[in-house]
Amino acid sequence: ALCLVFGLPLVFMFVSSFKPDLQIFGDLGSWKAFLPVGDISTDNYTGVFGRVPFAQFMMNSVIITVVTVVLGIVVNSMVAFALARIGFRGAGAVLGIILATLIVPFETLALPLLWWSNQLPFLGPDGFSEGWLDTYQVQIVPFIANAFSIFLFYQYFDSIPKELDEAAKVDGAGWFRIYRSIVMPLSGPAVATVAILTFLPMWNQYLWPLMSVQTEELRPVMVGIDYFKQLNTSWGQIMAYASMITAPVLILFIAFQRSFINSIASSGVKG
Repeated sequence: ALCLVFGLPLVFMFVSSFKPDLQIFGDLGSWKAFLPVGDISTDNYTGVFGRVPFAQFMMNSVIITVVTVVLGIVVNSMVAFALARIGFRGAGAVLGIILATLIVPFETLALPLLWWSNQLPFLGPDGFSEGWLDTYQVQIVPFIANAFSIFLFYQYFDSIPKELDEAAKVDGAGWFRIYRSIVMPLSGPAVATVAILTFLPMWNQYLWPLMSVQTEELRPVMVGIDYFKQLNTSWGQIMAYASMITAPVLILFIAFQRSFINSIASSGVKG
């Protein structure tokens, strides 16, 4: 029953994507809203491709999300490894400061971050210039380091027996070799959890790209939905667009459902 309740909005969105606007509103008072009946066609999907450069938006989101996930796993795991395994003086205080940033909402940091991003040097085709606005890196770099991801890695790394480090040191391995060859291969559940929890917010990014990107060729899919609110709002096209940008997330979840559940469960159990 709960699955049906949570799934009905998705069913309504997908079914409505094949209906004209008048029929969408006409069916709202009955179960027809959830059934593919009446004037069914793919005109809304055709209209989406005629109204926005959907393929470009989708490619931008894929690039931004994949690069952020990969770099985030590397950077956050290395930070967590240094805090959990190397054990330098003040590591606990550093971890506390990192976790304290979780209480600061992104909306508070958005405007200062936008100003700083506009001051950074950028190497483009015409040489060095100032400002990262209207680039891929302004949508990627600020979100690579993540306090919650560092905490997840830290918790998991701390549960791995440190006797493995001592045995590796006896064989002449350095810290990076221990990180690369011992700790990370044992941290599959933590890696999967961080990848999933990084992928979802990056795919759904809306506020930051809206503020930092003005060039149409660099915008992600979520910003593209604003195109359908201009002039004449087409709800059928909005449903078609929403269906297409939701489909990759649903497909990934269905394909990796077992890994998703196991990673969340495993990373939450210390030891």
